[in-house]
Amino acid sequence: MTERLIFLTGHLAKARLERLLAGLGETEFQWEIVDIGVKVAALMTEDIIKRRLKLDTGADRIILPGRYRGDLGRLSAHFGVPFVRGPDEIADLPAYLGRPGGPPDLSRYDIRIFAEIVDAPMLSIDALVQRARALASAGADVIDVGCLPETPFPTLAEAVRELKAQGFAVSVDSASIDELAIGARAGADFLLSLDENTLRLAFDHGATPVLIPSVPGDLDSLGRVIEAAEQAGISFIADPVLDPIHFGFAQSLGRFIEARRRWPEVELMMGTGNLTELTDADSSGVTAMLTGLCSELQIRNVLTVNVSPHTVRTVEEHDIARRIMFAARADGALPKSYDPGLLQIHDRKPYPATVEDINALAAEVRDANFRIVTAEDGIHIFNSKGHAVATDAFELFSGLGVEADGAHAFYLGAELMKAEIAWRLGKRYAQDEPLAWGVAAPAPETDRLRLAEAGHTLKAKKSKE
Repeated sequence: MTERLIFLTGHLAKARLERLLAGLGETEFQWEIVDIGVKVAALMTEDIIKRRLKLDTGADRIILPGRYRGDLGRLSAHFGVPFVRGPDEIADLPAYLGRPGGPPDLSRYDIRIFAEIVDAPMLSIDALVQRARALASAGADVIDVGCLPETPFPTLAEAVRELKAQGFAVSVDSASIDELAIGARAGADFLLSLDENTLRLAFDHGATPVLIPSVPGDLDSLGRVIEAAEQAGISFIADPVLDPIHFGFAQSLGRFIEARRRWPEVELMMGTGNLTELTDADSSGVTAMLTGLCSELQIRNVLTVNVSPHTVRTVEEHDIARRIMFAARADGALPKSYDPGLLQIHDRKPYPATVEDINALAAEVRDANFRIVTAEDGIHIFNSKGHAVATDAFELFSGLGVEADGAHAFYLGAELMKAEIAWRLGKRYAQDEPLAWGVAAPAPETDRLRLAEAGHTLKAKKSKE
């Protein structure tokens, strides 16, 4: 039976929505558009919908604009039909409708994230626990207590015991056999990084060892310690070790591929910090590439680290990357259009409206409220009195006529500057909404609501004038 969809919208978006849906041609669903009687679709409320929506014909789903913030459950119960949010922008509707079963499932992953606290010896126990909580909240599964060369760590045992008491899985990473032994006795779950000369630590204590070559780059020595661990009947993870660019990076990639060929069933680890930390590039792209390699090779453990400020969100990046790669692999698909969390600087579709769309919208506006939209040709600002376009926000201000209205001038200045940043970077801009930076920066919800509220108040004031 053909699914019947009803799209709720407002006056200004109706014509464009009709054109877009009609342009889809033959579809697997029937559709109807209902103008709910407000000018801007995002301003519809639960009460307005309940009063004005008449379901004279049957419907399988009611699709609301993505920026609708009401309770969908109450609407669904009231009308006896599922209400769902569509995308924020009309231009994204074809992709939304084209993915069967709704949005992708990103709840699943099979890569475990070890997050290293590199300066652990310098921190108090309370500070360590605080740092661990932040890392776990960002997506870390194991808190790695990093020891420092030639640096005493008298509270190591206490730190491990307290982290375990707080419910964290813990690993200890040290070049000192004594510190590794202390961590193991205190209850650490994992020991990094043991080789054929230090594997005995794993026999004396119950921690799972992460094994590395005793000679850098030597898979044969890694093979020997793997064989020893297997003969002893202990669980382990093997790490062929990823090297930085120009210091063996390409060869180390080959080692991971060869390690998977030699040991198809062995659990592997990749330490991604040698790329994210030691390359001056936005870490989200580096993380996506390395996590994709892990997904292909079934490397189910990664060790992350944040020392450089440019990798401050590395755990969040690894977390969303592992979810995207799992979903794409399960679908047999490319890792695109699943989630924008790693698209931090640019967006795939920065301009949801064409210049023609904007011109048509501007021609319909009958009030003094300013609308700001970006397109390929620059920043558009328009109301009933005019329509201007520029690539520099400062060029637009002199024609707005708000010199005597400080609050309105501040609001428009902030919005235009945000629009210019978006336009120059190729990011999507939506008036009264924060720019989306993926997992690089959480959306400033409080600031967004405050700015939006100020904007709507000023627009209302302008209309009265």
